[in-house]
Amino acid sequence: MHRMTIVAALLALLAGSATAGESPFTGGVIHVGVVTKDLDTSVAFYTDVIGMKRTGGFEVDAAFGKASGLTNGLAFSVVVLRLMDAPDATQFKLMSFEKDATTPKSGHIEDALGIQYVTLMVTDLTPFVTRIKAAGVPFLGETPIPLGDSGNHFVLVQDPDGTFIELIGPMK
Repeated sequence: MHRMTIVAALLALLAGSATAGESPFTGGVIHVGVVTKDLDTSVAFYTDVIGMKRTGGFEVDAAFGKASGLTNGLAFSVVVLRLMDAPDATQFKLMSFEKDATTPKSGHIEDALGIQYVTLMVTDLTPFVTRIKAAGVPFLGETPIPLGDSGNHFVLVQDPDGTFIELIGPMK
């Protein structure tokens, strides 16, 4: 009888937990925070060249920076960008501490650990290529290049701090 009580308790516990199809996350979106050397330069790159939308921002005071473990007591500002101005769109959060970087700019994604690139799927690469050329941002490798027979092309550039940006979509 005691064994049946334990089994019943375990079954009740399992029934109350998430099933295999449920996620413990509140949504399917990942927000990304990017530390930049120069906030204005990076905001201009991501809005004017890449085409993201500036949708807001917020301040983090020194006390919260230290208590949260984000900084060693530095206050900072965050600019929030999105691919589209929609409440459920990914937030691309830019911030700067206005000091020299301690990580050298990578030449290729193999040159450093951690997040090296961001992939953006687009409906038409043509306006992106036009803006990239107009801004004087160099294309890496031989991009834009076709991706097999998919009809899509691949473009690779770097932001002002060296983060690689992949753009994938058709050239219309």
